[in-house]
Amino acid sequence: MNIILNGDNHHLDKSVTVAGLLSTLGFDERKVAVERNLEIVPKSNYSNVSLSDGDRLEIVHFIGGGVSDDQDETVDDTFEVAGQVFKSRLLVGTGKYRNFEENAAALEASGAEIVTVAVRRVNVTNPKEPMLMDYIDPKKYRYLPNTAGCFTAEDALRTLRLAREAGGWDLVKLEVLWDHVTLYPHMTETLKAAEILIKEDFKVMVYCSDDPIMARRLEELGCAAIMPLGAPIGSGLGVQNPVGIRLIIEQANVPVLVDAGVGTASDAAEAMELGCDGVLMNTAIAQAKEPVKMARAMKYAVEAGRLAYLSGRMPKKMYADPSSPLAGLI
Repeated sequence: MNIILNGDNHHLDKSVTVAGLLSTLGFDERKVAVERNLEIVPKSNYSNVSLSDGDRLEIVHFIGGGVSDDQDETVDDTFEVAGQVFKSRLLVGTGKYRNFEENAAALEASGAEIVTVAVRRVNVTNPKEPMLMDYIDPKKYRYLPNTAGCFTAEDALRTLRLAREAGGWDLVKLEVLWDHVTLYPHMTETLKAAEILIKEDFKVMVYCSDDPIMARRLEELGCAAIMPLGAPIGSGLGVQNPVGIRLIIEQANVPVLVDAGVGTASDAAEAMELGCDGVLMNTAIAQAKEPVKMARAMKYAVEAGRLAYLSGRMPKKMYADPSSPLAGLI
C-alpha cells in the first residue's frame, strides 16, 4: 500500500502500525510526534493505530530555530511565567547556528534556561541524522516550542498541538506572521490562535506588535506572557518604540519580554532598563562573529539592565549639576 509521508509518496509492503513504521524507519518514538490525516496520534497509541492505504502522515521533531555558576546580586531576582520560576531573564533561540556544537556552547555561555525550538519534519531518508535533543538536553533546559514560519492561526495551532505531543510541554511561544518580508506579527490571526490555545490549556507566551491595546487584549484572553517586538525579526535594530513598550509594561499584570530586533548587548540592556521582565533573542547571538562570546555578553547585559532598572536611574536634567559641592572651594 501507499501512504504520503512528510509530503512524499512512500510504499509499504504490508500494513503496519505507527510504531512499526517508526521502527522500520529507525526513529526513536520518544523524540518525534506523529500526525495521521491531520489528527495527532498519542504516543500511547502508536502500537494500536494501523495505517491504511492513502494515509497522510507527518513525523516531526524539534530543531534549532543553563544556569550560570556566577553568584551576584541578581541571584534571588527570579523570573516567573505561568507558575514556573527561572533564574535567567535571557531566553535564546536555537536557529541559524553553524552547527549543533556551537549552538550548545553558546547556550551554556548565555546562562539561559529557556530555549525556543521550531517544529519541522524529520528527515525520513536519514533517521540517524543528529537531532537538537542530542546536543541540548530537554531535562536541563526548558524547551519552548514556537510557531516560527506560521502565517495563519490554523498552521500555528497544528504546530503547537504536534509540539505538545512530541515533548509534552504546554508552555509555548505563539507567533503568527503577516508576510515574508517584514515578519511582523499578524495580530488578527494571533488573537484567534491564542484564544483557542488557551481553551486547550496551553500556556501561551505570545509574540505581538508593540501596540498597548493589542497587548491588553492578549492578556485579557489569558496569555501567560506578552512579547512585543523590539524591531523586525533578525534586523538587529534594537528597541525602536520604547514608549509603546513602556506603556505595555505599565499596564500589564503578566511578564513582558522584548522579542526580536536585539542586535547587541546595549540593546538588551536598554530593553531591561525599560522594565521588561526578560529578553528573547536568536540572531544577535547566532550570527555574531563569535557566538559564544556574544552569548556571554548578552548574559551580563540583561543582568546589568535589570539591576539598573531596580536601582532607579538618576533624573535627566537640562543643565550641568556638579558631583562635588562648590562650597569651600580653595
